[in-house]
Amino acid sequence: MFEGKKSAGGSPASSSFFQNLLMFGLYKRNQGRITRQVTFFAIAIGIGIGAWRFSDMWPRSDVALHMIVPSVVALAGAWLAYRLVNMTSFADFLIAVEAEMGKVSWPTRSELVRGSVVVLIMLVFLATLLYFFDVVWQIVFTKIFHLG
Repeated sequence: MFEGKKSAGGSPASSSFFQNLLMFGLYKRNQGRITRQVTFFAIAIGIGIGAWRFSDMWPRSDVALHMIVPSVVALAGAWLAYRLVNMTSFADFLIAVEAEMGKVSWPTRSELVRGSVVVLIMLVFLATLLYFFDVVWQIVFTKIFHLG
């Protein structure tokens, strides 16, 4: 039977996941900071919105259910998001993402403006072309059905 991957301490990897949730330290503190912060806030905002929507399930007169339970859910979710971005495998992935993003050659402002103008001109051209095709087919089908 499958026993799970053993970690360095000899316990299954799933128990190290739960042990990692109770840790307070930061994994590789100075690496991938921006990517980890953005990821944390994205996860925390999603959990916060979920907790806010969760509060709408109960009447406002019951303060314990309407405010306290969603607040506890939001705090637990924020802690989970904080620990998630500091887990070894996920943090290494985010560090690698930030390193790769540093290698990207970003366009200058003038290149961005020129590229955007080309895209907008093509959109207007194609929209106009489709409009004329629509008008032509409308005329053709009108003539066919009026003759028959």
